[in-house]
Amino acid sequence: MRTRFDRILASVSVAALTLGALPVTAQEAANAADAPLTAPDTAARRQQVMPDSFADLVEKVSPAVVNINTTAVIEQPTGPAFPEGSPFSDLFRDFGFPMPNQGPGGDPRFGGQQGQPQRANALGSGFVISDDGYIVTNNHVIEGADSIEIEFRDGARRAAKVVGTDKQTDIALLKVEAKDLPYVGFGDSDSARVGDWVLALGNPLGQGFSASTGIVSARGRALTGTYDDFIQTDASINRGNSGGPLFNMDGKVIGVNTAILSPNGGSIGIGFSMASNVVGNVVQQLREFGETRRGWLGVKIQRVTPEIAESLGLDAGKGAMVTDVPEGPAANAGIRAGDVITRFAGNDIVDDRDLVARVAQAPIGEEVDVTVLRNGKPEELKVSLGRRETAEGTASDNTAGPGDSDGDTLGMQLQTLTPEIAAELGMGDGQEGLVVRAVDPTSDAADKGLSPGDVITEAGQQPVASVSDLEARVAEARDAGRKSLLLMIRRGGEPRFVALSVEE
Repeated sequence: MRTRFDRILASVSVAALTLGALPVTAQEAANAADAPLTAPDTAARRQQVMPDSFADLVEKVSPAVVNINTTAVIEQPTGPAFPEGSPFSDLFRDFGFPMPNQGPGGDPRFGGQQGQPQRANALGSGFVISDDGYIVTNNHVIEGADSIEIEFRDGARRAAKVVGTDKQTDIALLKVEAKDLPYVGFGDSDSARVGDWVLALGNPLGQGFSASTGIVSARGRALTGTYDDFIQTDASINRGNSGGPLFNMDGKVIGVNTAILSPNGGSIGIGFSMASNVVGNVVQQLREFGETRRGWLGVKIQRVTPEIAESLGLDAGKGAMVTDVPEGPAANAGIRAGDVITRFAGNDIVDDRDLVARVAQAPIGEEVDVTVLRNGKPEELKVSLGRRETAEGTASDNTAGPGDSDGDTLGMQLQTLTPEIAAELGMGDGQEGLVVRAVDPTSDAADKGLSPGDVITEAGQQPVASVSDLEARVAEARDAGRKSLLLMIRRGGEPRFVALSVEE
């Protein structure tokens, strides 16, 4: 295959969910007596090492599973009818489906005569989340489609419209005009344990409705997205399962099947489903606003490594370390570079990814409590969050480049940053620091990835303007019995903290 991660691009049945996180309307309250589809005798089943059968569960939830058929017109193609990366290309080319509008006079690489608009069809999956026709699927299943048709298990077909999409999590919300549809509910993906049984429903490779089972292989997987929180499963997932549901044994959807890791395009037992606790929040916003509205703190952060924790005198490497605070909510609240955010909105912060997820789900414009560690002491602050979508692309950008040399410390040849060098590097007026000229390949600095052109602006959370300043910070760390010293490094406009060994 051309890529390691293969998007699942065939038809899949979609399970209808009752979204408990969504605001309750009068109509929904009236329908509350109609319970979402669940599996019977789940408590007894959990006591078994292995279920006798998944048949009862499949029978209960499968009426809510649907196929998604999409159509797109490709205008005057000058290359293959299905461009690389489109949701239509892999489905037809790699699995032997007939090419659309293939005529005897057409190039076999194209969907007919060259230069003529062509119509292409593709298949995907989704699941209904309410009895009045809201359906969840992957964004890549419907992206670029001119028309979307939902096919239900009873054979009924209905046109669907797009309510909203979120490329960040690859989620789309659709709507059909209907009532009294069977549906299923979101479960709590955070309660899923590695080893729990799961059930995937869909239409893999266009073969028709199919069920596959497996276990939760891992949790908290990240692929390439900022908000990734994937459940990994060995339940067989192939192209065609995209947008389909991953159920727990209670008949609740705990994931949306999205991607597989495969060297050959088929399932090898490593599939990824976006966690329902992420999907539920996105769907709620799409349903209410037609778009996402994520919180924005306005900081650049990094993980607190054990070395960084030791250099700060922390007991454990938890929290998220602030590397830069451009203009925004965090700066207005008094958060500084070098702070370690340990709590946000009443929740302990495990690491940088945890903070990003919690900020994204926090309410915009409302004050939230933030606890930071500053110089070893906790500080309580209040921050009014902005909106991420509005702020994206507005952060300031500092760039750094190569420097000169006039000192040797911690395995690095260093040059005091002069106004001329700062201007050459595109750094702001008045910036002080040390430019790395060369790095000893046997040093800890080399092991930690420092390279010529990096600019050291702080050491031990204090500004440095000369080599003697840095040497003084090294001496202080050694006198305090610490094994490492925390440095702030700027490279290519991105600040980050690095803890270097000061042991002699």
